[in-house]
Amino acid sequence: MEIINWTGILESLLFAAGDEGLTLKQIVEVLQVNEPEANEIIEELKQEYAKNDNRGLVLIQLAGTYQLATKKENADYLKKLVDSPNTSALSQAALETLAIVAYKQPITRAEIEEIRGVKTERPLHTLMAKALIKEAGRAEGTGRAYLYGTTKEFLDYFGLKSLEELPKLPDKVEDDYVQEEADLFFEKFQETLNS
Repeated sequence: MEIINWTGILESLLFAAGDEGLTLKQIVEVLQVNEPEANEIIEELKQEYAKNDNRGLVLIQLAGTYQLATKKENADYLKKLVDSPNTSALSQAALETLAIVAYKQPITRAEIEEIRGVKTERPLHTLMAKALIKEAGRAEGTGRAYLYGTTKEFLDYFGLKSLEELPKLPDKVEDDYVQEEADLFFEKFQETLNS
């Protein structure tokens, strides 16, 4: 009979869930175990992290969810990574997505994808990881999709007091003009990020 590595599976699930974490109910449903068994698996994984000082992660419970988090003693190194100039550059896709969110917020991922004409999941994750956008509620209707909006960090980063300071978009323009302006906007935006 095959032995199931429950703690390894839970670790993978928590890693995939990221900052959203998993509730006990979700863990029970995915692992197809009862609550006492799920609690035992959670505790076992928590102990594995706690007993090994060489590990860089811990299992925490926060706001009713279980999440993997980095150890506090590694904070200085994580800060260096975040502050590193190599990590500050955004891709063209992320820049386009950020501009759409900034001007159209609150907006759903489907609406962003409709404007861009391509998938936008990865750019949204990148922008959220850099704290430039956040989930700003749920849309009405079927599925109640997440709405995205900019953050205070977005305003701080670009030296804006409010969203009203964003450059105004022209009312009606030719397609060539829109492309030129978009290219210019993204060039300036990228320069700001890299400086």
